[in-house]
Amino acid sequence: MLYIDIDEFKGINDSLGHHVGDELLKIVASRIKNCIRETDLVARLGGDEFAVIQTNAENVANVVEFVTRIHEAIRQPYQCLGHQLSTDASIGIALAPRDGIDLDQLIKNADLAMYGAKADGRRTHRFFEPAMDARAKARLALQQDLRQALLDGGFEIHYQPVVDLHNDQVTGCEALLRWRHPERGMISPAEFIPVAEDTGLIVELGEWVLRIACAEAASWPDHVRLAVNVSPVQLKSATLGLKIAGALAASGLPANRLELEITEAVLIRDDEAALAILHQLRAIGVRIALDDFGTGYSSLSYLKRFPFDKIKIDRCFISDIAEIDGSSAIVQAVVNIAAARNMTTTAEGVETLEQKQHLRMLGCTEMQGYLFSAAKPGAQVRELFDARRAAADVA
Repeated sequence: MLYIDIDEFKGINDSLGHHVGDELLKIVASRIKNCIRETDLVARLGGDEFAVIQTNAENVANVVEFVTRIHEAIRQPYQCLGHQLSTDASIGIALAPRDGIDLDQLIKNADLAMYGAKADGRRTHRFFEPAMDARAKARLALQQDLRQALLDGGFEIHYQPVVDLHNDQVTGCEALLRWRHPERGMISPAEFIPVAEDTGLIVELGEWVLRIACAEAASWPDHVRLAVNVSPVQLKSATLGLKIAGALAASGLPANRLELEITEAVLIRDDEAALAILHQLRAIGVRIALDDFGTGYSSLSYLKRFPFDKIKIDRCFISDIAEIDGSSAIVQAVVNIAAARNMTTTAEGVETLEQKQHLRMLGCTEMQGYLFSAAKPGAQVRELFDARRAAADVA
């Protein structure tokens, strides 16, 4: 059983229209049909997905040869209603009886294998493996637990201080979402945030973080800003500006003390719409920071097109900054670019005094990392502010 998904078909449909997309599907179907024998079967499952049943396959090598033939046929150029197009496919493979003996099971497992091919970068094939089913079930369980945690209040917000490199004063705190699972304990954001984004739950989670974090930050010293991450999914929401304005109004936190952190992924997916929303947010006084700078694709062009308030330099450039062949020159270049455009710079993941000293020498504005403090619950961050205020009063 082959489960075939045409790569980037949605982009063709959206940009050239459904009539061109439909014509492409007809040609793809014809090419797949020309690859099979009379004893085989091809069917369109819906959208841009096809299934092929190959009978009497002698061995795995025979199947791979068959799949390669289909891939090569799909990859040939297309002439569709005056448009020259090219496309490819992600193909999942399930073998009977090893991967199931009934049609529904084979389709499910071939579908899982197809998603495995997509995860490997598309344009390839994957055979079903039992671990794929286990991962799918674990992911479904995580989705259900996420929904329940939203209802039960199972999430927490911890705050990691951001420190001025020139005077060691706390200038802000980044709000970081934490999930304390009743059975598994603390679950890494790297595990649950992608699931929340895929299911759309990130929108509700993001609104909750904004409300709670703004209320918390309103009690901090006036010079301390709050930084909140905004996902690409959230930025697509037409009501994001209203939600942010509502959170600020309810908490009493001034707009200029809120800093929204976005990654380049936000801009890459739909840069015009994203930039329009960012300009709206800047208009109400909210600061905008470009997070994980240097890990995306078009950093410099975005710096030219949008006046960010801050660039956050990814930790991958900080870890080796003190080494002879490290990233010192790259960090220096980023600091220079930011300074020329009136932006501040924050180095992420600072863990050693040597890193701190190098960053100060390079002219970086702020640092964030374990050298000063890990992320802490709100009550502990307030204690930190109180201790520093007391020390300042004594001095």
